Amino acid sequence: MYRIEERIISWCNGLLKKFGGRNLIISIPYIWIFLFFICPCLILIKISFSEEVLAIPPYTSLIDWVSGATLQIRLNLGNYLTLFTDEMYMEGFATSILIAGACTICCLILGFPMAYAIARSSEKYRSILLMLVVLPFWTSFLIRVYAWIVLLSPAGVINNILMKLDLISAPLPLINNTYAACLGIVYAYLPFMILPLYSAIEKIDYSMMEAAYDLGCTPLKAFFAVIVPLAMPGIFAGSALVFVPAIGEFVIPELLGDAQTLTIGRLVWNEFFCNLSWPTAAALSIILLIFVVLPIVLAQRQKELVSTKEQQQ
Repeated sequence: MYRIEERIISWCNGLLKKFGGRNLIISIPYIWIFLFFICPCLILIKISFSEEVLAIPPYTSLIDWVSGATLQIRLNLGNYLTLFTDEMYMEGFATSILIAGACTICCLILGFPMAYAIARSSEKYRSILLMLVVLPFWTSFLIRVYAWIVLLSPAGVINNILMKLDLISAPLPLINNTYAACLGIVYAYLPFMILPLYSAIEKIDYSMMEAAYDLGCTPLKAFFAVIVPLAMPGIFAGSALVFVPAIGEFVIPELLGDAQTLTIGRLVWNEFFCNLSWPTAAALSIILLIFVVLPIVLAQRQKELVSTKEQQQ
């Protein structure tokens, strides 16, 4: 028993000496990404090129042995062609992009003044304001969404208050529509816009605003000529953090939206669990992944270009 333990310890010491403690620590994040991101994506890619069958699992194998010696590889491109030819899937892509884009713009319009006010506030109140921004994360995501159902439902708080004030005679349709879904997404992801904007605005040297005033700029013109360009890294980071999860959001449109609001997340759910069409659902997931990764790459590229220009200046 002791010999086995000694062999294990000596083997671990040999690995540390061979790779080095620093290299081993650095490799841990790469191993994590490979196991929990790259491998699942490769599995999805494999399923997306298979054919749908009534079996367990409900898809065919990509590699088959023919006559015991011939290896046959079959790639089915029909799943991807269906996504770009069927109107239902095209509508789902368009709706998800429009909802995610609109929610990102709303978060930017609401988040920029809030981040600017927090950054310009005194240090005494700054930590309190930041805590209020982060405070919703202390509550479960589902509870916060269900709270909006209580507020917006026909027998909810808002309709009851309006009816008691005699402002309306019948409940307003505040829920089960696209606007309610957008409201829920903006509420859920607004902190992801505020925090990067605050981090960027806090680093701005406000003596440049005074220089703009001395040159004859009005406060509004100086704000858009000085603050907004310098806050661009925070704008790109916040927009990516909102747009990426919003485009694949499933829970909020399912609870606050209506059945006609087709999003990519809802289509993936229906194909996986209702239709048992795993190849189509996997193809949808891969396309969604492309829509998720592409904005991040573009935002990172734009951030590098902005930082390069700043260094050149």
